[in-house]
Amino acid sequence: MKIEHAALWASDLERMREFYESHFGATAGPKYTNAAKGFESYFLTFPSGGPRLELMRNACLPARQPGAELTGWAHLAFSVGSVELVDALTERLRAGGFEVVDGPRRTGDGYYESVILDPEGNRVEVTV
Repeated sequence: MKIEHAALWASDLERMREFYESHFGATAGPKYTNAAKGFESYFLTFPSGGPRLELMRNACLPARQPGAELTGWAHLAFSVGSVELVDALTERLRAGGFEVVDGPRRTGDGYYESVILDPEGNRVEVTV
């Protein structure tokens, strides 16, 4: 098992992408857009490898503060290696009393994942 990516909410997606590209040597993949949900994201890779960083923006979500969009860390993702292992771990967590808030499912950008809440309510993605 390895950490696959961490995700960060951003109010100015392009500015955040440029920041990580300019100052940390990141390379952005293609922009993903889901117009129906008002969602956009980039996956950034880094020269040394390791986990990726997902920058996310959702114009449809309510603001946390007047004039501000959702910002801050969104989730941590663990890659388990296969669809079968995603299903098995999701069911083991559900049986252990942890809330499964989404999935397992195939996402619009091709991921197979489930999302659970850890003991303090943080989102954890379990993905292939």
